[in-house]
Amino acid sequence: MSAALESLVYSLVPAARQDDRLKRQLVAHCEEILNSHIGQSVEKDIGHLADLIKRHLLQTTPGGSSTLRFTNLLSRLLEQPVLSRKHASLQFLYSLASTPAPTPLSSTFLPSLAPPPPSRLTSKAATPVEPRPSQKGPNGKSKADLLREYRISIGQPHTPEHLILRDTLYLLQGISGKYVRFSVSRDSDQNKELVFVEDPRYYIPAPTRALIHRLAEVGHLYQRVDSFVREREGRVGVGMIEQSLCHHLQTQLTEYYRLIAVLESQMATGSHTDDLGRANGVEDERPREEEAGLTLKRLDVWIEDWRLRMRMMSVCVEGAKDAHGGALVNLIHGYAENGDPFIRKFTNQLLEEVSKPFFATLHKWLFSGELHDPFSEFFVAVDPELAHLQYMQPSSQGVGQLASDGGFAGGDVEDVSEERAGGLQLWEQKYQFQQDMLPAFVGEAFGRKIFSTGKSLNFIRYSCHDSDWVATREKLSNTGGILQYSDIVGLERSIDTAYQIASQRLFDVFFEKYRLLDHLSALKHYLLLGYGDFVEQLMDTLGPSLSRPANALYRHNLTATLESALRSSNAQNDSPDVLRRLDARMLEYSHGEIGWDVFTLEYKIDAPIDTVLDPTAMVEYLKLFNHLWKIKRVESTLNAGWMRIAGGAKTFLQIPELEYDWHQVRLVMAEMIHFIRQLQAYCHLEVIECSWQQLHNFIQKKEGDLDALIENHRAYLDRMVKKVLLLSPKAGKEENLLNQVRDVFTLILQFREATDDLYNYCLSESARRDVEKDAARGVVTRIDGRSDGRYTQESLPGILARVKDYGMSFSERVQVIVLALATHSDLDCRFLGIRLSFSDFYKMRKEQQTRA
Repeated sequence: MSAALESLVYSLVPAARQDDRLKRQLVAHCEEILNSHIGQSVEKDIGHLADLIKRHLLQTTPGGSSTLRFTNLLSRLLEQPVLSRKHASLQFLYSLASTPAPTPLSSTFLPSLAPPPPSRLTSKAATPVEPRPSQKGPNGKSKADLLREYRISIGQPHTPEHLILRDTLYLLQGISGKYVRFSVSRDSDQNKELVFVEDPRYYIPAPTRALIHRLAEVGHLYQRVDSFVREREGRVGVGMIEQSLCHHLQTQLTEYYRLIAVLESQMATGSHTDDLGRANGVEDERPREEEAGLTLKRLDVWIEDWRLRMRMMSVCVEGAKDAHGGALVNLIHGYAENGDPFIRKFTNQLLEEVSKPFFATLHKWLFSGELHDPFSEFFVAVDPELAHLQYMQPSSQGVGQLASDGGFAGGDVEDVSEERAGGLQLWEQKYQFQQDMLPAFVGEAFGRKIFSTGKSLNFIRYSCHDSDWVATREKLSNTGGILQYSDIVGLERSIDTAYQIASQRLFDVFFEKYRLLDHLSALKHYLLLGYGDFVEQLMDTLGPSLSRPANALYRHNLTATLESALRSSNAQNDSPDVLRRLDARMLEYSHGEIGWDVFTLEYKIDAPIDTVLDPTAMVEYLKLFNHLWKIKRVESTLNAGWMRIAGGAKTFLQIPELEYDWHQVRLVMAEMIHFIRQLQAYCHLEVIECSWQQLHNFIQKKEGDLDALIENHRAYLDRMVKKVLLLSPKAGKEENLLNQVRDVFTLILQFREATDDLYNYCLSESARRDVEKDAARGVVTRIDGRSDGRYTQESLPGILARVKDYGMSFSERVQVIVLALATHSDLDCRFLGIRLSFSDFYKMRKEQQTRA
């Protein structure tokens, strides 16, 4: 048995391989343990022995984890065929475990402190520790005791721990001690260096220095956080979110002060302990303690939780120096995405406090439409140049009255001489969305909804002067709960509900109170020439006047003609509010222009509908009216010319030499009528009506907010402008094509003038020939002296040349237009080219010209 025990000692205690004395002591101790159980009637049943071991494990470790682990190991032991004395082995191990420790330590540790962390307390402080055999000297003293005695003998003992402990408590508060102090680094005041004061009387071992370094880190971080808080206390203009951060940090520091005070009182009541470390490369071990009290290692255990807190607070403080408002909330929120439960919990608690000012501002903006953000911390900002501007207020006369804005207060009517702004300018520019200030837990989609909801409520209250505002606010207040960081799901639900209520109410105000759909329809009927009978009446009554020079026209005459056209058409059934907004005026003109070039219709818009029908949109409507009015003029001219030619056919029969020329005139005029009618049908049916249907469908759904309505109206208007004016994204092509179409209009009007001259010549020549025939029969007929002398035989070749040149130029220009439309980027424009070139007429003509 002695040889087996020696082998066991060699394998378990490496130090006994070189120390024969230690080996003999350990072997003798093992034999003493084994001999103490000889003669006892021990049941050989392994099951009974296993029950005894489990009972012992349950007494030492009540958690049950050790018992479960022993059961697993026992089952594996019983399956091993190599070991034959399994019961003896278990009996030996059980005897070792049952042997009492020679010098057990007191299990009481810091009785006056708050409950310490259980895991660290059990593992580091409360468990009795017996010095290992390899660390005992020949006299039974540990090597630490021997080293301590040696240093005392040479006059360089360890620094007493109560002195080091006192300095460490100072360091934890950012204060330098007597033996250990902070030194400011040359690089930065924020970077501290730990300096150990050299004292010839005492020596601080390396392990103790390392432990002090760990504890001093907490004091350094504490000083950084405390400096940040104190600096913000005396600064003017610190934001509410930053103030909330400082308040939470100060609360944490107050708890830290309380812990330091408890630790200091515990140190005062506890006894001094032995030195902690070992020097000169000797392995460190846990100090031997005679009485309960505070030590550096116990202090490290108690301060561990605060080390993590201080690190987190220091990180937040460093980030807060360059962040502001919502960006600061977003920065702290980024720390919550961490796998460490402690960091997540601490960050969530910090965010809950820091985000309170943000949610207070959010609540006012989301449910009242008012922005209370004196330190510019919210992700909605107000343009300082527009903050004092006011919305326009619709008057009883319809246009021009202005009212106060109310973006921050008031709503009282101001003097109309104050500076004003249009509805769209204030809607789009007064409040701005700041992406960098939006917290990540809100998200951009919900942030846009919040932005739109607040703007809508502000617009309803101060621009639309909604009498139902109080009811709308009550409805919002009933649906919105308490907004807080811990209830993100509830926050999203409140945002969605408020967005829907505000958007729906704004749609109702626009389409029910201010009749926006009626105004859109009026623009389509009048400026886009949707009322055919009104346009015909206006064209017939204004035609003679518009043919005169522009400087000979007067606006009151145009207005009277417009009123006459309204009364004599179905337009008279429209509401008076629509009719009084319609007006006729002349654009700026230059020398030589006639009334057709400068005449336009105008539809007057006031607030708040000018938010949708803004001045830029009205300019686009005028562009469309100008183009469609030219098409209508050309169509009317061609219709009148065709009726004149068809009605005077019997007169032409008396000049047989011109029958072929008139036949060519009718062919060209038919070609022109086809061109203008296809262009007109394309503009009204395929562009305006289809675009109107899309806009009308959106209005009927009443989805989205005012931004969506503005965007859809802009899309409706842009689509019409692009297609009616045949615009192309290719550089230079759009103006080319539009100018060519307008050149065609000019050629048609010139062709009509030439055919009128030919018609007048035919009338004059027919009358002259009738006189000659009457004279041959002896009848004297007097020719009307009022006949124009321009229409003579000498003028006929020039007239025919003009008719032919204008007709050929028209065909050539239309051929170019058709070819350009064939490669147009817009599909509808390409279809227009196909309709203009019916049966590939212009394509075949081009091929004929190429072959010729």
